[in-house]
Amino acid sequence: MRVKVALECTECHHRNYNTTKNKKNDPDRIELKKYCRFCRHHTVHKETK
Repeated sequence: MRVKVALECTECHHRNYNTTKNKKNDPDRIELKKYCRFCRHHTVHKETK
């Protein structure tokens, strides 16, 4: 079962990315290093609902 999730910047708290994940394979929250256009840096983005 794939679920839609939003990724939020840990620095400025903007929700920059939307993605999907497989709840069966990845029950934990996703944490990725991605580019934030508001901070203008690569920052850690965490999963939100």
